[in-house]
Amino acid sequence: MSLPSGEHADELLSAARTATGDELRSLTYFTRETVEQLYLRSDLNQTADLVGFAENERQGFHAQSMYADTQLGDYQFTVRVFENGYLTRVIANDHGVWVTTDSMEIDRFEELASALASILRSFDSA
Repeated sequence: MSLPSGEHADELLSAARTATGDELRSLTYFTRETVEQLYLRSDLNQTADLVGFAENERQGFHAQSMYADTQLGDYQFTVRVFENGYLTRVIANDHGVWVTTDSMEIDRFEELASALASILRSFDSA
């Protein structure tokens, strides 16, 4: 799976911005083999270890199948809480994104994940 086209990257960024507003810190796309930061807010340092983060977030591919057919239902997304914000991981099939944000209301994470998952699923039919 390759990196998203400019159009797909724009769709992901637009959905993330709509759901998070000014709280959006970064948006990163990943597959099992690739990782690309699509957005980084200008007031943040570009020092994040994207490869290290990607290795951790790729565990979500395993989670998709591990949680399949459980009484909880299908895996949807993961939110990690940090001192200075949140990381939300969304995976659909063989690709995913993680989004970092400042603090925001919890219901906005579900809106964010739903919008991004829909766009990721559309990549498979393109």
